[in-house]
Amino acid sequence: MFAGPIFSREVLTTPRHLKHFVLRAGYVGALFVLMYTAGQATFGWQQVRNLGDVARFGHLLFQLFSMVQLALVLFFAPLFAASRVAQEKDRQTLVLLLMTDLWNRELVLGKLLASLLPVAVLIAASAPVFAMIYILGGISLEQIGWSLGLSAAAGLAAGSWGSLVAFWREKTFQTLAISVLGLVLFIGVVEAAVAIVGAGSPLGRALAYADPFRGMLLILDPLAVQLRAQKAAVPALNYVLAMLALAALTNTIAIFGLRVWNPSRTMSDPRSETDAKTGVTRAKTREIWNNPIIWREICTSAYGRKAIFIKLAYLCVFGFMAAYAYRAQQAGADNVLGMISPQGFAFVAVGLVSLLLVNAQAVTALTSERDAKTLELLLVTDISAREFIYGKIGGVLYNTREIILLPLLALLWFTWQGRLTWENFSYVAGGFLLLTVFAAMLGLHAGLSFDNSRSAIGNSLGTMFFLFLGVFICMMLIVEARSSFLLQLPSFLVFILGGSMGLWASLTHKNPSPALTASAFCLPFFTFYSITGFLLGDTLGVWVVMTAAYGFTTLAMLVPAISEFDVALGRTTLDKG
Repeated sequence: MFAGPIFSREVLTTPRHLKHFVLRAGYVGALFVLMYTAGQATFGWQQVRNLGDVARFGHLLFQLFSMVQLALVLFFAPLFAASRVAQEKDRQTLVLLLMTDLWNRELVLGKLLASLLPVAVLIAASAPVFAMIYILGGISLEQIGWSLGLSAAAGLAAGSWGSLVAFWREKTFQTLAISVLGLVLFIGVVEAAVAIVGAGSPLGRALAYADPFRGMLLILDPLAVQLRAQKAAVPALNYVLAMLALAALTNTIAIFGLRVWNPSRTMSDPRSETDAKTGVTRAKTREIWNNPIIWREICTSAYGRKAIFIKLAYLCVFGFMAAYAYRAQQAGADNVLGMISPQGFAFVAVGLVSLLLVNAQAVTALTSERDAKTLELLLVTDISAREFIYGKIGGVLYNTREIILLPLLALLWFTWQGRLTWENFSYVAGGFLLLTVFAAMLGLHAGLSFDNSRSAIGNSLGTMFFLFLGVFICMMLIVEARSSFLLQLPSFLVFILGGSMGLWASLTHKNPSPALTASAFCLPFFTFYSITGFLLGDTLGVWVVMTAAYGFTTLAMLVPAISEFDVALGRTTLDKG
């Protein structure tokens, strides 16, 4: 009752949908697939009789599951919370909710808890899986409880931030971008502050409580801070309380600012009002290009007037990664997780944020048109499919040009400093640009395939996130097993097939085709081969395979969009003769 009727309705209606049960079963199944893959990569087909080896494997699984679940929660909680409120704004139904007798508390907390219900269900569904790991040994029930508790508290804090941004900002792209960048910046600021004041100082320890990853690392290894303790106690209470305090603070701000920010003042444009003196309607006219779609994307404020702040926030993230790379170079730090240099890790982190922002820009370019009912107006014009798709892609790349160029400038700097050869620079830069086009096309494809904006945004950003998360997990397991490609392929076969099935379901949701099916099942295999080749020191082969795989997938999404545009959008037209 504290959250109001919005949350009550969600609790009653969610179990009526099939996807609610499919999501729970799929998540638990994915954990078991990951468990099988890790077991095969660690032991292979050998028969294990030593209890110590089994306990070490249980501890490895607990580390892997806990970090993966925390990363998933921190990514999807703000995404779900922000997209739910943003959809209400795009459809202009939030104004109707504000006209009811709902309290601010009921509206803010109801939307937040309703959006976080899938996240809470998945955390609860993972509890029996963690309990099975406990049977293997190497961990305690206390560690399992604190791991689930910290994930839930971190998800509540991250979701509260996404909800706050969604109630504050008007445009969907701004909401998604600020949610992602704000979360990354927050963790970066906390880590920088801890490094400046010292991790051992009282202020440093207090600031460290705001970083959930630090808390999870202590849960995974409680003896790290209790070297002389006879029995380790898990020091996670302060981290959980810090997450709950952050959630309470952001929700309080959202509750008091709800009716200050909404309805937005941009709903009425004073420039289009009638002048009281002359009685003439004031209007500004501008020359429109031959392609009106790309003209709108570039020459108008289609995604808000304050997009510059998103780029400034990204510049701050880039600055944090540059400082990390410089500090690691001065200290002579080792490779991160034994896989990649600190400079390479900084580029990968910045590049991943860039690709997520490009993808968010692309998918919201379609969903905002659909929710604002302007897509139907475009359909009755003589705009061709090529003009529409190419115009949207051009607008996405233009609006995110700084986000694309900064990682390339970082690569150029590493090459100038001798950290990278010019040959490898061409490979990495070409691959990054190809992935950028892939991310843009994937966002447009999701916007065309899903009629519901939240589903389109979730599938598009979720596909990007799972692709890179799967790459990271594969690299970790390969390094842990230290084996060759031929020995690794059978053990990772189930994991790769599971990823292929998920990718196939996302790409072929509305308009299946043989090309998309082939892309869905080939892309994970080629990606796994590229990971193995990278760890073995290959360069040209990795670039060729990645270019072929992601280039073909991009074309498989692009060609139907520009040739079967009517079918993709549910429209049929007659030939114009």
